[in-house]
Amino acid sequence: MTEPTDLSVARTVVDELIRLAAMEVPGVVRVERARRRWLGLFGGRSVVCRIDGRRVSARLSIVARPGHELVPLTRQVRAAVAAAIERLVDLEVGDIVVIVDGVGA
Repeated sequence: MTEPTDLSVARTVVDELIRLAAMEVPGVVRVERARRRWLGLFGGRSVVCRIDGRRVSARLSIVARPGHELVPLTRQVRAAVAAAIERLVDLEVGDIVVIVDGVGA
């Protein structure tokens, strides 16, 4: 662990880091909730993170590529998100919940 810094990062930046880390995992088509586009006006966000001190917890919804095994995929997404949080913003990783909200192209 490196020495703490006085870096301030907006929660929306951490949300975007989480989204980008998940998108790099083969088998993730997109990071969003699987629903009709117009319902997105009423639905929740696809990435939600909570920062408590130096600890980040996250919940994200993904759409998986057809044919990919879902359990290994969620493990890979969880690992990629955790690594990005630790490496890019030097914060501790709390719970990371990956919801497979759909399968499709």
